Amino acid sequence: MALAKTKTPRTGRRRGVSSSQEQILEAARELFLQRGYEGATLRAIAKKAGVDASLIVHFFGNKVGLFAAAIEWPHDPDVEIPKLLRDGRGRVGHNLVGLLVGTWDREGGRNPILTMIRASMAEPEIADLLRNFLRERLYAPLFEALGSDRPDLRSNLLATQMIGLGMIRYVQRFEPLASANPADVIAWVGPSAQRYLTGKLD
Repeated sequence: MALAKTKTPRTGRRRGVSSSQEQILEAARELFLQRGYEGATLRAIAKKAGVDASLIVHFFGNKVGLFAAAIEWPHDPDVEIPKLLRDGRGRVGHNLVGLLVGTWDREGGRNPILTMIRASMAEPEIADLLRNFLRERLYAPLFEALGSDRPDLRSNLLATQMIGLGMIRYVQRFEPLASANPADVIAWVGPSAQRYLTGKLD
């Protein structure tokens, strides 16, 4: 999914969030990206944050709740969708695949979407988080802007390409796709994404 937006560094405590909560969230973000969902234990996060593990349960309920609170999406759909549309309807698939491949090649396993794809294999609640983000925040406004028919079906079909690409190239690392030139990957996958975005489905 062009380039991910640059995050503005935090310059102070977020309104309504205690210093302990912020410490936990910062530690969780770092360890989830470093170790993945399974490898980042609550005990390790608590140790890094300098708090007791029971405080994580108090604030966030469980590991899934902490993950949902800590995740920072690499793309703001309100910013990225106009960029995807800038070259016209016929290039949206190419631009969408380019956004994903460019971000994933640059960030690798430290990208939160890839972390979620891995975790969703074992955690249905995280699969729900990923599905809802893609469907409601990205695909719904994108299909509305394109005026495409059958947006629910198209969203499902598009997800098979985007999540499948993330899984095969970056998580499972199937060759020769894993080491293929990014421009080639975009050229191969872009037309399929375009069909699901704007082409005829019958």
